[in-house]
Amino acid sequence: MNFRREQTKDYYLLDTDVENIFINEYMASAPGDYVKVYLFALMYANLGEEMENETIAKQLGLQEEDVLKAWTYWESMGVISKCRKNADDKFNYEVEFINLKELLYGKTPKKKKKPVDDSTKAVMADKNIQSMFRSIERVVGRVISGAEMMEILSWINDFNASPEVIVYGYSYCASKEKKNIRYVAAVVKGWVSEGLSDVLAVEEYLKERDQRHYLYKRVLKALGFDRNPTEEEKKIMNRWFDDMNYTIDKVLEACGKTSGISNPNINYVNKVLLNWYEEKTGTVGGKPKPVSVSTVLKYYSYLRNKEEEEADAHKRDLYEKIPRLREVEEEMNSCRMKMSKVIISDRIDKQAEIKRLQDTVDSLSRERAVLLTDNDFELDYLDVHYKCKICKDTGTNDEGERCECFNLRTKEAELWQKNLTTE
Repeated sequence: MNFRREQTKDYYLLDTDVENIFINEYMASAPGDYVKVYLFALMYANLGEEMENETIAKQLGLQEEDVLKAWTYWESMGVISKCRKNADDKFNYEVEFINLKELLYGKTPKKKKKPVDDSTKAVMADKNIQSMFRSIERVVGRVISGAEMMEILSWINDFNASPEVIVYGYSYCASKEKKNIRYVAAVVKGWVSEGLSDVLAVEEYLKERDQRHYLYKRVLKALGFDRNPTEEEKKIMNRWFDDMNYTIDKVLEACGKTSGISNPNINYVNKVLLNWYEEKTGTVGGKPKPVSVSTVLKYYSYLRNKEEEEADAHKRDLYEKIPRLREVEEEMNSCRMKMSKVIISDRIDKQAEIKRLQDTVDSLSRERAVLLTDNDFELDYLDVHYKCKICKDTGTNDEGERCECFNLRTKEAELWQKNLTTE
């Protein structure tokens, strides 16, 4: 006679064993969200079911990056290990829960002495990392905790954020009186996802975004609103400035048309500007419809691509003929990058180092000129030769206005468009 017991199919009627060592030694000092991630994933590990980080985040009401941070934290504490199939892929790994009783009393006692792994210790010993933490403490005006340090390190490991960008992120958030680590994390991750790898790139990004925000506020103020724009309003206004190429003065002129209506709003202004745009690009006096602004901008883009491709071809040709030229230009670029980092650093010898790097760039520049002229090439042979030196074939000058070459490029764009349609 055989015996068998009915298996429970409802997971929620089963139990998950949690080691007391975890509760007593690790849970009490861990961030609450990290504990939630550990326990939730442990339940599915005991069931032998697969579970993605994205699903865990949705089930627990967290962001997916919080789940990634949790695994980095628990790995540093020695209670899980990340099993990677590819050492170069930081995000593709399986989580293995370590038996804590065996860790402390079993066959692997060495791990008991390593609550923080060697790689983390090495990172913490790095002078740049230590300098980063000191800078952050000066910004926030307090000593940062070990848990906060581990989370900051996870931004470097998981998001590839540089220490300089992280420090700048704290300073930026502090200027807005937002010192909460979650807020800072969201800001830093946003910058990195935009491809901003250094402080200079972040500053340019913020400058551009702040300029657009200023335009939004000007328009809303003209309509009598003292608030930030909605996402839909931003999209509408972006079309005015980007697609229709209106200046702020022209948009404010359209806003003035709302003085005769009882309820001024963005949609009304949008209709006014749309009518003006259609009149401008439509048929006038029986003449053929002129080329649209969007086509002219595409022609500008075509010119830039053509000119830049030609410059790249020149470089490839000369680098093959004069190998030293490539080395010189790469050394110059390297020196300029180092100079940018020195400028934003707290080095005592900042001015001396900047001068040393600039002298090196000047010396390399002279060598570059000799290499070109000795081989019968003009000094600007490797430069991009734009049709218009004022706007560099963008159609917009430094003041944000249409360049004086726009009318000429419009006539050229008509021929360009005809050639495209006949090909």
